[in-house]
Amino acid sequence: MRIKHVQAWWVRIPIAADRQHRSDFGQVQTFDAAILRIETDDGLVGWGEGKNAAGSAGTYGALVHMLNHEIGPQLIGREAGDIGVIWEMLYNGVRHESASASGHAMPQLARRGLSIAAISAVDIALWDILGKSLGQPVWRLLGGRKLERMPAYASGGWANAETIGDQLKSYIDRGGFKAVKMRVGAMDGAPHISAARVRAARKALGPDVEIMVDAHGTYTVAEAKRFINLVSDCDLAWFEEPVIADDKQGMAEVRAAGCVPIATGESEATRYAFRDLAVLKSADIFQPDPAFCGGISEAMKIGTIASAFNLRFAPHLWAGAPCFFAGLHVCAASPASFTIEYSLGANPMIHDLIEETVEASDGMIAIPDSPGLGFTVSERFLEAHAQST
Repeated sequence: MRIKHVQAWWVRIPIAADRQHRSDFGQVQTFDAAILRIETDDGLVGWGEGKNAAGSAGTYGALVHMLNHEIGPQLIGREAGDIGVIWEMLYNGVRHESASASGHAMPQLARRGLSIAAISAVDIALWDILGKSLGQPVWRLLGGRKLERMPAYASGGWANAETIGDQLKSYIDRGGFKAVKMRVGAMDGAPHISAARVRAARKALGPDVEIMVDAHGTYTVAEAKRFINLVSDCDLAWFEEPVIADDKQGMAEVRAAGCVPIATGESEATRYAFRDLAVLKSADIFQPDPAFCGGISEAMKIGTIASAFNLRFAPHLWAGAPCFFAGLHVCAASPASFTIEYSLGANPMIHDLIEETVEASDGMIAIPDSPGLGFTVSERFLEAHAQST
């Protein structure tokens, strides 16, 4: 089961004008990702995804070039089942043999950003191949599935105070969700405007629906504290990315200032960053993105850190199909997981890129039973939306 061929594409899928939304990322007109295909010498194909841009839109030329011209050639001829060995080889770069012999990491200087996004794509694809080669879903290889279906929350919420209640209610009607997430922060300007939207949402939904809020790291510490104070009686399930990921001390200060659980991690890469979040007491809920944090292998390690510190685990899954399905398998196998993010904005990278139907029912998402990650890419659709790089 040697790797024979590696090919990545920058896939850009337009979003219809009537389904677009505006947030602190601007008007989202396309859904973009780096989609990776790895084929072995016995004909098995695995699919992966790497992310390096904010939100769902962005530029992926550099990441795709790295996968095709730097990472890909290193993989040809290697045993596809050596997932952990390949991860460490790519992470440690030219010193990977010394790192392996010494028993500790010696990463290359470019150990974050594009490098980890590329490793993430490779790792997800290799787990897909391994599952297919054994005829088993990936969750079984990770230790088993604790639930056949897992609770999900509807992720969206950009409307103003006058219409946010109706927008969130539409999510509940669509998938039977018992939890919803809305965006706050720089998109609104001052914290009191976000707080007014949250209050309107709580009034519309009543006390029995959980509400999460996500600031995308756009508040200062002082603004985040002010926001928490303004919504202290709204019983929020979590406050996501209150400040930038680089200010872990500031995030710890925000967490200590109020009683709202702090969730973060979509902008973090590798277990080392999440170790720091745990030690600094910066977060209650870890949210690694499998397409950015280091893939399935690293997401499982991050889940273990969460469990060891008695924290919870809810991966960031506003993503394409390879990342989303990777998250389903990781959540199925992780003792610290408790909910699945399900995007209610336009997401053609899940719904149109693959042949399977992905949907929520009664607020639950089914964990796939098929070998590998459990989806089939429409290669014709992929090729139709692949950008020349």
